[in-house]
Amino acid sequence: MAERAARGGRSGDMTPVVDLTRERGTGPARSRRPLYVDLLAPCGGACPAGEDVAGWLGLCQAGRYREAWERIVADNPLPAVHGRVCYHPCEEACNRGFLDAPVGIHAVERFLGDLAADEGWPLPAAAVPSGKRVLVVGAGPGGLAAAYHLRRLGHEVEVHEAGPVAGGMMHFGIPAYRLPRADLLKEVRRIEAMGVRFRFGHRVEDVLAEQAAGAFDAVFLAIGTQAARHVDIPARDAARVLDAVSLLHDVGSGDPPLLGRRVVVYGAGNSAMDAARTARRLGATETLIVYHRDRAHMAAHAFEADEALAEGVKIRWLTSIKAISGQDLTVERVELDPAGRPQPTGQVETLRADAVVLALGQQTDAGFLRGVPGIALREDGSVAVDGQLMTGHPGIFAGGDMVPGERTVTAAMGHGKLAARHIDAWLQGGRYVPPARPALAAFELLHLPVFSDVDPAAQPQRAPAARTRDFEEVVAGLDEAAARREAQRCLSCGTCYECDNCFAACPETAIVKLGPGLRYDVDYARCTGCAVCFLQCPCHAIEMVPEPAAPGE
Repeated sequence: MAERAARGGRSGDMTPVVDLTRERGTGPARSRRPLYVDLLAPCGGACPAGEDVAGWLGLCQAGRYREAWERIVADNPLPAVHGRVCYHPCEEACNRGFLDAPVGIHAVERFLGDLAADEGWPLPAAAVPSGKRVLVVGAGPGGLAAAYHLRRLGHEVEVHEAGPVAGGMMHFGIPAYRLPRADLLKEVRRIEAMGVRFRFGHRVEDVLAEQAAGAFDAVFLAIGTQAARHVDIPARDAARVLDAVSLLHDVGSGDPPLLGRRVVVYGAGNSAMDAARTARRLGATETLIVYHRDRAHMAAHAFEADEALAEGVKIRWLTSIKAISGQDLTVERVELDPAGRPQPTGQVETLRADAVVLALGQQTDAGFLRGVPGIALREDGSVAVDGQLMTGHPGIFAGGDMVPGERTVTAAMGHGKLAARHIDAWLQGGRYVPPARPALAAFELLHLPVFSDVDPAAQPQRAPAARTRDFEEVVAGLDEAAARREAQRCLSCGTCYECDNCFAACPETAIVKLGPGLRYDVDYARCTGCAVCFLQCPCHAIEMVPEPAAPGE
């Protein structure tokens, strides 16, 4: 491991990445020269919200917590929320995972979000007023992100929301044991304090009339997926049958249904896991998830299933519900064909349940847009948009769960931010072109020193037996010492952090220190192109580039 880390290769590949015969040069015959670069860390490249993860981790590890939080909210105004509910694809991409374990990015983000709430740090002030007004339909994650970024750009923003509070499915779909409502509300209020106006209990039925009445220059649609998909299961005098969306919504509204002692949940997505865990908290003593495929094909994240199992939920794989009659469920054993599709076996049996919860996915209810000229709806209810996230009707944009793509809180936040950029450019008569992304600082590019493995900080959790008694938060946050130590595990992939390795290693004293925070420069009159600085840079913030041609050549 140590030799692999030092040479920058993956496990099982002991071949040096660098060909020194190609990289080295000497004196006037130098063919390559070092150049300081900034590459994209894999964590930032994987973040659907586009956060500068390595940047704010670097500030956090230096104890500059407010600056770190401000770096996050430049892209995402809800770090305390995301530190709890994001499925953190950044950690799946983290280069540290090749050494011991990924950096606990979500835990550090939660620490910063909670600290900001405790300290009362305000969001950045809005820009100079633009004189433009934008209507945002829906106060879920996509709508909140769009409203926030549009307000920062100087536009007047009004959010129309059918529900009684902001948050959308964050409030009515994610159980409180994962996202306490007080933490969500604190971050929403911060957006409101910027001057974003909310109109609750107002369902938009005619978007063009709404736009005209409010003299809005543009509209962003972000109503989310709050309609459950249904399946045709024959039912006669059935036990109570409801869908997961309605169950979670009613619980989030403070009006939980009576489910009884035995509850069957049909499906194996994240909502199914939430519904099953919620049923346990509502008093069910027997909660069974039934799913027509196996664990390898479930839509839920593995840790969601693990947490459900730890709380006493049982899962029956390769089983489908054929019919419901009273409290009797006829289920059939299925087998997966080579393509992974379930096929009936004819082997049936009967299960008993007081309630059946259908958790087979959600879809957008965008029927109110059918009469809008130019707007096209897809079969799944999503809205067709162009590269600017604009629908076929000029000035009406859509994002989040309303458009095809990944349907997560963080993806919706990223859509909201991107839509704000496109709307801002459109209002100015232009077109937003996202900046080119730097090359990725892959693990193979790093020249890591030899170091001992460092255990990641573990977030405390309530004991499984205690969790099902109430809806109190299951996972606790990190304290300051643990959060800072976790941030210090970051390898700063692709970004210079002024470790002085290049400065100390250069045999020709060609590396020039420019001062704290200013990094370095190269005195090419002294540099021989030996590539020692390149080889000593742990994070690949130096590249060896071809020597430019001399004048006249």
